[in-house]
Order: sequence, then structure tokens, then C-alpha cells
Amino acid sequence: MTTLVAPVENDVRRSERSDRIVDLVQRQGALAVLVVVVIIAAAAFPNFRGYDNAGTILIAAAPPALIALGMTFVIITGGIDLSVGSLYVLGGVVSAYASKWGFLPALLVPLALCGLVGVVNGVLIAYTRMAPFIVTLAALLGARGLMRALSNEGSTTYLVGNDGFRSFGTGSFLGIGYPVWLVAVVFVLGMVLLSRTRFGRSVYAVGGSEDAASLMGVAVRRTKVTVYVMSGLLAGLAGAINAAKLGSGVTVLGTGMELDAIAAVVIGGTLLTGGAGTIAGTIAGVLLLGVIQNMINQVGNVPSSYQQVISGAFLAVVVVAQTYLVKLRRRT
Repeated sequence: MTTLVAPVENDVRRSERSDRIVDLVQRQGALAVLVVVVIIAAAAFPNFRGYDNAGTILIAAAPPALIALGMTFVIITGGIDLSVGSLYVLGGVVSAYASKWGFLPALLVPLALCGLVGVVNGVLIAYTRMAPFIVTLAALLGARGLMRALSNEGSTTYLVGNDGFRSFGTGSFLGIGYPVWLVAVVFVLGMVLLSRTRFGRSVYAVGGSEDAASLMGVAVRRTKVTVYVMSGLLAGLAGAINAAKLGSGVTVLGTGMELDAIAAVVIGGTLLTGGAGTIAGTIAGVLLLGVIQNMINQVGNVPSSYQQVISGAFLAVVVVAQTYLVKLRRRT
């Protein structure tokens, strides 16, 4: 009997060890790649190592990071939000327009408008069981159309009319822009919400299996509505931050930004099928794409459009790797 038990125990240990390795690669793979890329960039480009350059990377990554944060919650539930790019530019235009009324309106009005779009998205998806792709695609077109209506078909650019709001976008503390500090606080709150609260457990449960989550007493519909509202709010906040940084509501931004957010989230280890993902992974994914863009700028003679090619290649590799890891985990 003893001779039979030992091999079985060894097989169990190997299986558990394999599961841990697979889980670690999925969760921390983007961070490991980020560290390697940063080391290579620091060795190859002297200007990359500067403190000012680090601040440049962070301030450029701040709005995309907020959008990716909201997208993380959505994708973990098994959904998708294609409207965030349009909400981002809409939020910037509305923020610049509302800034004439003061700092708080410049920040809160885009949040209210984009959050309302998130409510509509969430209700349609959760209560009518319409496909997230279709609902948020319609929201993408609607938000972009509303932005063009507010800006006279894009011909009117509203300038930020509040000095305090403009200073928030361009000022810094310890050499790091105020928007970066705000994004850091929001990300910490997001990490706590996802990993330490009942709502976070509900998000994972809905993404794992809606039927099972419902049987466990999870409010599936409410959870879905909430994540789409969060996505809309964060996209609006990203637009407001960008308007403060640029000093105006630029109308030509946001195209393809939803794809960049999805790329960052997936590169960070969140499964497109839902049920798995971390905020830390999303941070690594956003920074990795930001560092790659900065490296291209350091080279100087390489068109910036190559960043999209590299991002697409990273995304394809990561999706293939995730598919393989999921199959490997099922076998073990």
C-alpha cells in the first residue's frame, strides 16, 4: 500500500507545482517582460535613464491607465467596452467647456455624462442580454456623434477656462505630474475593490460562470451594470485629465484607444474569456506599452505608428500564450 501511495502523492505535488507556475506566468508575465524591456532600454538609450523621462512616461500613461482600469473590471466579468475611446474624447471636450464654471464642474460634468452612458450600456447588457460588443459599439458611435455635435463637427475647440484646473494638468509634485498621483490613488482603490471586497469576488464569479454565480447568490445584473458604469466614469475622468494637461478639449483624440486599453489589459494577464485578471497586471501592461512607445521616440527615425505594430504583436503573442496556459491548466 505504501508503495502505491508515494507515487500518487508525487503526482499530486507535481500537478500543484505546475498549476502554481502556470498561474504565476499568467499573472506576472507582463511585469517580467516590463523589467527586461526597461533594462534593455536603459542600456541602449542614455536619455531613457533620466528622471524627467520617467515622469514623461508616467504622465503620458495616466489617461490610458484609467481607461484600462475600467476595462479590467469589464473583461473579468466576460464583457467588453468599445465605447471608452469615444467617451474619452467626449469627456475632454465637455470638461474644457465646463471649466468656465470652475474646477469642480470641469471634473464632475464629464464624469456625470460618461457615467450615464455607462449606465445605459450596463442596463442594456445586463437586463436585455444584448451582446456587449453590439451595445458598446453603438455607444461608441453615439458618444462620438455627441462630441461632434457639441464641437460643431469638430471645428470648435474649447479652451480650458479655469487656471486651477489647467494647473492641475500641468503641475507636479516631486517631479511627477498631479494626474499621475491621482491615477495612482484610483488604482490603489481599484486593487482594494477587486481583491478585498465582496464586489470584487462577485466580479470574478460572474466572469467564471454567470449561472454558478447566480446560484451562489451573486447579484449578476447589478455587478454587470456597476462595471460598465465604472468604465464610463474612468473614461470620462481620463478625458478630463487630458483636457487639463493640454489646456483644451481636442476633438481628434480617442480613435483606437479602446483597442489600446484591451491590449494593455490582456497583456497584463486578464483573460478575454473572463474570470481571471489583476489590477497589478494591467499596470504592468500599460507601462509596457508606454515604455515601448518611449523607446521608439528615443530612436527618433522610427515612425511612431510602429508602436501599434509592436503592440499588436505583443497582443497576439499574449493571447496565444494565454490559450496555451488555459489548456495546460485543464490538463493538470
